[in-house]
Amino acid sequence: MKNPEIKNLDKAAKRILKAVKKKERIIIYGDSDLDGSASVIILEEAIKNLGGENTQVYFPDRESEGYGITKTALFNLKKFTPCVLISVDLGIGNWKEVNIANKMKFEIIIIDHHEILEKIPKAKIIVDPKQKGDKYPFKQLATAGLVFKLTELLFKNNMEESLRKNFLELTAMATIADMMPKTDDNSVIISEGLNYLKTTWRPGIQALFDIDELKYLDLVQRVYKANSLLNVRDVENNLPASYRILAARTKEEADVLAKKLYLKGADRKEKIQKILDELEVKFSGKNEPVVFDGRSNKEWDIALLGVAASISAQRYKKPVFLFTKGKDFSLGSARSPSGFNLVLAMKGFSKKLLSYGGHPQAAGFRIKNGDLKAFKRHLIKYFENK
Repeated sequence: MKNPEIKNLDKAAKRILKAVKKKERIIIYGDSDLDGSASVIILEEAIKNLGGENTQVYFPDRESEGYGITKTALFNLKKFTPCVLISVDLGIGNWKEVNIANKMKFEIIIIDHHEILEKIPKAKIIVDPKQKGDKYPFKQLATAGLVFKLTELLFKNNMEESLRKNFLELTAMATIADMMPKTDDNSVIISEGLNYLKTTWRPGIQALFDIDELKYLDLVQRVYKANSLLNVRDVENNLPASYRILAARTKEEADVLAKKLYLKGADRKEKIQKILDELEVKFSGKNEPVVFDGRSNKEWDIALLGVAASISAQRYKKPVFLFTKGKDFSLGSARSPSGFNLVLAMKGFSKKLLSYGGHPQAAGFRIKNGDLKAFKRHLIKYFENK
């Protein structure tokens, strides 16, 4: 018996094909991590191969704008309305912003794989296997996996084999980078994608694999090292490095950026170790059920906190919430070992959080500085009972 389709995936494909045919403007709006960047590239290249010409991409700056669909972004993009705005790897928690976008004549399509919060936004179309009424049996696809399945519908299963291989390479890398379970659909994606990566034509991946430190590793190790470099923060013209290198058209262009990322990566390791050392001094031997700590955004870089929190969560065997403190609000990353649900933990404090969301074991938040102490008290109380 054939599995049911992912809810609204066919609707999204039909709406995109209509936009391409009518030459409507399409904005692909993505998160700046590898899953977001890969999803943007796959969808952008699919639309161009279908004849779409009126497309542009946008990545919100997490530090200045926050995470997700932001008011700043909507006002920056308002000049392009009316248009179809497709958000990938974000948006499922942006009810207020989607309401604003609707009034501004954006037609919103959300393609996301994060946990559903209290309600879903009033977008035109929402694709998220975790939403109510979705009967697709596998719920743990990366967003790139959802977008890949969308492209199969866009091409009506007549995609050129070279394009399919190209998309699967990126989907496999994104699935691994987002630490999705390597089972079911993901097992097939990773297996096929890794096979194609052996002979990749994509200049950006070639450039990363040609770095001396990666060149002599086995394929899986090369992918993990390349993914790590793709998460190095380096933004130019509002485009993250992961997008710029993977979308590069020439090997020469990609080589320059790959070398830059490698050098930045070494500096990044030192800064992450500094954060870990500070946490060790403060929290080693403490009995609190959660690690909760932050510094000014001049001392800690928000782009490093996810990795630092992930290492710390495994080290202390408890949830870890790290944040950078700006003038009025703080941005944070949270990670936990298996058995905890960060999204549910934050849900109980949602009225005070400016934004939050993610996965049970990897999430983010934005909060007013004045609410940090109360947030810590809430988390301690919540995790004491777990």
